[in-house]
Amino acid sequence: MKRWMYFTGFLLMMVTSGLPLFAAAEEGQAQHSEAPKTFDAGKFIMEHVMDSHEWHIMKIGETHIIIPLPVIVYTKEKGLSVFLSSKFHHGNKVFKGYMLAEEGPHEGKIVIANADGTINEEAPLPLDFSITKTVAAMLVSLLLMLLVFLPMAKKYTKNPNRAPSGFQALIEPVIIFVRDDIAIPSIGIHRYEKFMPFLLTGFFFILTNNLMGLIPIPPGGANVTGNIAITALLAVFTFAITTFSTNKNYWKHIFDAPGVPWWLKFPIPLMPFIELLGVFTKPLVLCIRLFANILAGHFIALSFIVMIFIFGQIHWIAGYGSSVVAILFYVFMTMLELLVAFIQAYVFTLLSAIYFGMAKVEDHHS
Repeated sequence: MKRWMYFTGFLLMMVTSGLPLFAAAEEGQAQHSEAPKTFDAGKFIMEHVMDSHEWHIMKIGETHIIIPLPVIVYTKEKGLSVFLSSKFHHGNKVFKGYMLAEEGPHEGKIVIANADGTINEEAPLPLDFSITKTVAAMLVSLLLMLLVFLPMAKKYTKNPNRAPSGFQALIEPVIIFVRDDIAIPSIGIHRYEKFMPFLLTGFFFILTNNLMGLIPIPPGGANVTGNIAITALLAVFTFAITTFSTNKNYWKHIFDAPGVPWWLKFPIPLMPFIELLGVFTKPLVLCIRLFANILAGHFIALSFIVMIFIFGQIHWIAGYGSSVVAILFYVFMTMLELLVAFIQAYVFTLLSAIYFGMAKVEDHHS
């Protein structure tokens, strides 16, 4: 009864969540006559928000339903190895001398294996160029963007004075909004054009991946913008563009800010230190803000779902009863995440535009 309740609760979650429902089935080992294990809520949530070498959908008994992804690793001794992550299943923990660590400091990573199937702690980690769940979802979102915007650009080139129609009419107001309400007010009418490609790309990349994370079928459901590596790279791009768009007056205001008492600048360079620190904290804020807001939304939503399993371990009636409340709260959180998807794309683009505008200081400001 418990197992059936878990299965039913999981199906309810699949209908309303950002977890994909279609995948290839893979048979595991035969079911053992052991007492059911205690449900680990923390592990359940982390498995669904963290990156992995496979797209794990669900587990029924000992059967795992997954989408295997390409593993691409390189070592000096073995050279380049390419295979599917499904090679680590079917009872085989080791393949071509590699294994997927299931615990310890390298959990979830490809490591070098010993002959007995244990991790070779002395060997360095191989260079991993694998197409993980996050990478796969990101590549799909980029492909979707190309399929949308390249035909639009072609239409504008052929008929620049023709009124937009179809999907083009839906996207054009968003582009104009980014230009007129974000770029021009923040950067200035004379400088905004050269920053528009990055601002538009960043806005639609973040928005697309935020929305893809809420779609319940593959390749949706991946936590792309909730991955700090992705948000950090976006912040690095903003930092690099800001830094290489400055002029001498920008740096003069950092190291010799006008209106600041001289004793805060030269004997004890407190203000120059604070201003210079701000140069690096600004992109850090971009990184953490996007990452934390998206990840927190997934955490809260999944926390309602695990209530089904937690109460189900107490009694199956409690599991079914809590599922009604949990699903309602989950639907509410999903609607809230839909709003956050647009807000976070807007905030990242707006702050980037503000930083670009601050990067050039006119002489009369000194």
